[in-house]
Amino acid sequence: MALVTVEDLSVQYGENTVLHHVDMTIESGEIVTIVGPNGSGKTSLLRAIIGATPLSAGRVTLNPGLKIGYVPQKLHIDPTLPITVERFMRLTNRVPRQDCVKALESAGVPDLLNNQMSRLSGGQFQRVLLARALIDRPDILLLDEATQGLDQRGSAAFYQQIEAVRKETGCAVLMISHELHVVMSASDRVICLNGHVCCEGSPAVVASAPEYRALFGTGTGGALALYRHEHDHHHDHSKSSQEAAE
Repeated sequence: MALVTVEDLSVQYGENTVLHHVDMTIESGEIVTIVGPNGSGKTSLLRAIIGATPLSAGRVTLNPGLKIGYVPQKLHIDPTLPITVERFMRLTNRVPRQDCVKALESAGVPDLLNNQMSRLSGGQFQRVLLARALIDRPDILLLDEATQGLDQRGSAAFYQQIEAVRKETGCAVLMISHELHVVMSASDRVICLNGHVCCEGSPAVVASAPEYRALFGTGTGGALALYRHEHDHHHDHSKSSQEAAE
């Protein structure tokens, strides 16, 4: 059974229909990326899946007992507020300290437990948000442009971490990204969205689809080249991703 099933989903804000007749599924353990232009309904789709946006039609079915980890696009914390990473991670869930440590290790930042949130770099901050989403050992991670504001190297490193998390925990990943150069190397499947599903499939299939090229042009051929490079040299994966980020 699919972890998430979306059937004939439509979302309206007033008179404005942002999503219509969307069908999609997320299977256990796969990394799926949603791409699309600004205003194409990507965030609305994620919010509909977690129940934060009401549907005007269709339905979302979650596997019974499904645990979801959510990494938002951005989160503002008052820089004058003295709060450590540990305290932040335990604000809504009084988990044991060792669970916080384990989650930070999975997110690739094992040494940040006692740091002040206000003093973290952008990349560290996003890793802490990822760690917080991992504390409950989710079956699926939802990431809403979680690398926004990071440079290309930081983004590539973050996506590498997501792949490591998937490998370690077996969780599925559904993420929104505008970074086509990394999406193609990090995804099992890509869904191209523009109010509806324009096309979907493997990165190679989507990159060559007319609907995708109409939205993004043919200048994303480099993304496909990276995809091929990554998968032809998967034994040297981390090195090739780092080169792509430079």
